[in-house]
Amino acid sequence: MDEVVVEVEKTKREWEDAYEKTIGHIMAIQEYGKSRRGDGGGDEKISLQRLNGLAQDGLSLLNSLQFNLDLLSPQLPSDDQVQSTQSLLETWKNQYQSLRVNLRSANLQAKDNMRKAAQEERELLLGGGTESTVLRRKRQANAGVTSDAESITESLRRSRQLMVQEVERSTNTLVAFDESTGVLKKAESEYKGHKSLLSRTRNLLSTMQRQDVIDRLILIIGFSLFVFAVAYVVSKRIGILKLQRMATAAIKAQLAGRAANGVGDDVIPLGQQFDGNTAPTVNIPLQQRMHDEL
Repeated sequence: MDEVVVEVEKTKREWEDAYEKTIGHIMAIQEYGKSRRGDGGGDEKISLQRLNGLAQDGLSLLNSLQFNLDLLSPQLPSDDQVQSTQSLLETWKNQYQSLRVNLRSANLQAKDNMRKAAQEERELLLGGGTESTVLRRKRQANAGVTSDAESITESLRRSRQLMVQEVERSTNTLVAFDESTGVLKKAESEYKGHKSLLSRTRNLLSTMQRQDVIDRLILIIGFSLFVFAVAYVVSKRIGILKLQRMATAAIKAQLAGRAANGVGDDVIPLGQQFDGNTAPTVNIPLQQRMHDEL
């Protein structure tokens, strides 16, 4: 069985016991003084102040049990149990208020009984005789004992009330500690979540930084290769132009040499020197190396 359910059942049993005892004390207060009138001068075993102290202790215990049930009811495992406990708590509150009203009524009845008993004793004392003498001696003997007992009882009642108040404060402190513990656990879980998120973010930033460095290296290497290729192509183009200029200069030199040697009739026009099947002979110095165009 769940621990909360066990505590609720225990609280119910304690309420029933304390409720029955408190009702008994209230009934005793209501009947206080009647026995003194009935036995013709006997004294009460328990004083009215003692009875009131016991009744107040019972009411304090009932109030504490109400508080405990109010704390335990939201912790029950099912909604039906919570609703049943809440309705029972309302019944307890009504019974508690009824007991307080009955206690006030019982005290008024006890005062009325004591007033009537005192009047009868006064009439008996004023009447004289042996019975009045015995009554005076008994009252004098019990006066000191009753006073001491009442003072001790009052002291114990105050001590009990203080203990009940301390228990209630301790209960409230424990509840506050439990709530603080829950808040701290929630904060710890949120901190762990944020910590893992920060760790993943840090890893992503490191990866992006490495990728940025790699991209920079790739761009630099690609640009360098492009520059080298352009330079190579330009250098090749410049070599071919030189070759063409040298070939043109050689042809012009050959033509000029033939004209100077007087071979006028045999000179073939420039347009006929080259047909579709013959290639011109070009003397190129051996020191000039040939380059192929890319």
